Amino acid sequence: MATLLSVNVGKPKDVSWQGRTVHTGAWKSPVHGRRMVRHLNIDGDGQGDLAGHGGENRAVLVYQVQSYRYWEKELDRRDLTPGSFGENFTVDGLPDDEVCIGDRYRIGEAEFEVTQPRVTCYRVGMRLGEPAMASLLVAHHRPGFYLRVITEGEVTAGDAITRTRRGPQALSVADTDALLYLPGRDPAKLRSALSIPALSPGWQQSFRELAQGGPRGQEPGWPGFRTLRVARKVAETPGVTSFHLEATDSTPLPEALPGQYLSVRVTPEKDSPAVRSYSLSSAPGAGTYRISVKREPHGRVSGYLHTCLRPGDLVDIASPRGTFVLQDGARPVVLVSAGIGATPVLAMLHGLAAARDPRPVWWIHTARDRTRHVFAAETRDLVARLPDGRAHISYTAGADDPRHDDEPHIRHGRLTARSLADMAVPADADAYLCGPPAFMDDLGNHLRARGLSPDRIHTEVFSALPAVNPGITDTPAVRPHQPAGPTATGPRVTFARSGLSTPWSPERASLLDLAEACDVPTRWSCRTGVCHTCVTPVVSGDAAYTTEPLEPPEAGTVLICCSRPTTEIVLDL
Repeated sequence: MATLLSVNVGKPKDVSWQGRTVHTGAWKSPVHGRRMVRHLNIDGDGQGDLAGHGGENRAVLVYQVQSYRYWEKELDRRDLTPGSFGENFTVDGLPDDEVCIGDRYRIGEAEFEVTQPRVTCYRVGMRLGEPAMASLLVAHHRPGFYLRVITEGEVTAGDAITRTRRGPQALSVADTDALLYLPGRDPAKLRSALSIPALSPGWQQSFRELAQGGPRGQEPGWPGFRTLRVARKVAETPGVTSFHLEATDSTPLPEALPGQYLSVRVTPEKDSPAVRSYSLSSAPGAGTYRISVKREPHGRVSGYLHTCLRPGDLVDIASPRGTFVLQDGARPVVLVSAGIGATPVLAMLHGLAAARDPRPVWWIHTARDRTRHVFAAETRDLVARLPDGRAHISYTAGADDPRHDDEPHIRHGRLTARSLADMAVPADADAYLCGPPAFMDDLGNHLRARGLSPDRIHTEVFSALPAVNPGITDTPAVRPHQPAGPTATGPRVTFARSGLSTPWSPERASLLDLAEACDVPTRWSCRTGVCHTCVTPVVSGDAAYTTEPLEPPEAGTVLICCSRPTTEIVLDL
C-alpha cells in the first residue's frame, strides 16, 4: 500500500537567480502534525507563478521517494530532502508509470483526483541547482503529478493512500507527459487522453491541437514572411482603418482560425523595419485576410499604415497564428470586447454566423460613442443571421443621444455585474474577452461572479504585453534596440513580439545571444527545442528537444515563447 511520507508547504519568496529576482514557491519544507487540504491549496502553502502552478486542477503536487533515490544516483546527490522537487506530498509508491489520469485516492480525511503531470518549469532547476532539471524530468519519465481535491480534509505524514477509483482509459502519468513533450507520440493514446474528463483543461487543449495536426488545428500557412497585396483600404471609424490583403497571384489564402492574428512587417520611411501583430477581423474562409488597425497617437507602424499604405501596395506578412481562437462545443458563447478589441471576436462571430451555429451567442461590446463604434452595422447583420443570437452594446459617453431611443440593445455606462445579470449571461457559457487589461480584469471578475468557470473565460489583451517572465519581479524596462557595434550583413532576424528586425552576425554564438544583445526578452524557445532560460520543453513540433544553444536555424523556423504561447518570434532567413 502507498503511504504519505511527508507533507511539504512553503510560501512564495524572492530568490536571486541569473541576475534577477524570482518570486517563487518552489521551496517547500516538511510540516509536522495534521494539515488541512482545501480545494485550492494546503494550509500554509502558496505558489509564486499562478499561471503555471496552483488552482483547482493543480492544488497538490506529488513526487515519489523512489524518484528521489533515482535522482540521487543519477545526479550523484546526497542532499535531497522531502520538498526538494517542490512537491506538497512526498509519497512511497504511486509511480508515474502506474498512476493514471483520473485515478482517485483517499489520503487521511481527503479525497483526490489525478489531473495532469507536473508542468516542468525552470524553478525546479533553480531549487536543485540543476539548470537542465526540467528537461531531465521529462526525458527520464519521472515528472510527478498534480491532484485536484475532491473532498477537503486533514492529512498527515504516515497516512495510507488508498485508490478509490481507476481513471478511464488507464493512461498513465508518464505516458501522458510523453504524449505532450516527446516525439513519436501514439495517435491511439492521444485519442484516449481526449476522452478523460479529469484531464486538466490546458492539457486537453494541447492534445486537441496535436490531434488536429498543429496549433489550433493547423500549422503556419507558410514559413517566415510572404508578400501580400493590399486589395482594399476601408475607413471603419475616424480612428480605425481596415486593410484587405490578397495573394499576389490572386489564389485563395490559407484559412485562418477565428481569433488568430497576422504579423505585419513594414519599413517606415528613413527608419528600420518594424513588426506589429494585428488580429484578423474577417470571416475565416474568405480566401483573403482583413486586419483592422487603430491609429495610435504616437504609433510608428499604425501611423505608417494609415497614411502611407495604399491599394496595390505590397506588404510582408507572417501566416496566421495564435491560440485565442473559438472552440468547438455545445455550450453558449459569450463574445465580449472593448473598442478595437472587437477584431478577434468579430472573426469568431463571422465563423458562428457562417455556420448558422445553433449555440446561444451573446455579442457584448463597449465603445465610447456611436462615432467610435467599430463594425456596428456588420455585427448587427451577423447577429441577426444566428439562430439564437443577441447583441448588447454599451456606450460610455453620449448618454443624451436621442438616436438610441429605438435601439433597446444599446445602453449607456460601463459594463457591470448588474448589467451582465440583466443580459442573462449563462453560467455554463464559454466566454471570449478582448480589450485593455483593466477592462478584462473587471469583466472577468463579473463573469466569475456570475458562476462562469475560470477555465471557460478566454482572454486576449489589446495593449503592450508585460515582460515574458512570470514570477520575476519588475525591473526598469529596457526598450529593445539594435545590437552595439557595426551593422551585420547576415540573414535578417525579426522578433515579432518586440517589433525589432536586425541582421544576423556570425559573431553571435546563438540566437539567444543575439536577443540578449538587443535587450529582447529571452524566455523563448525553438519549436523543436526547449526554452534556453527555463529549459521547459516546447510542445509544438515533433522533433526531439535539446538543451544545447540554438544555432542559426533553417529558413522559416518559428520561435515560440514557452510561457506565453501566443508570442512568436518569426525568423526570416
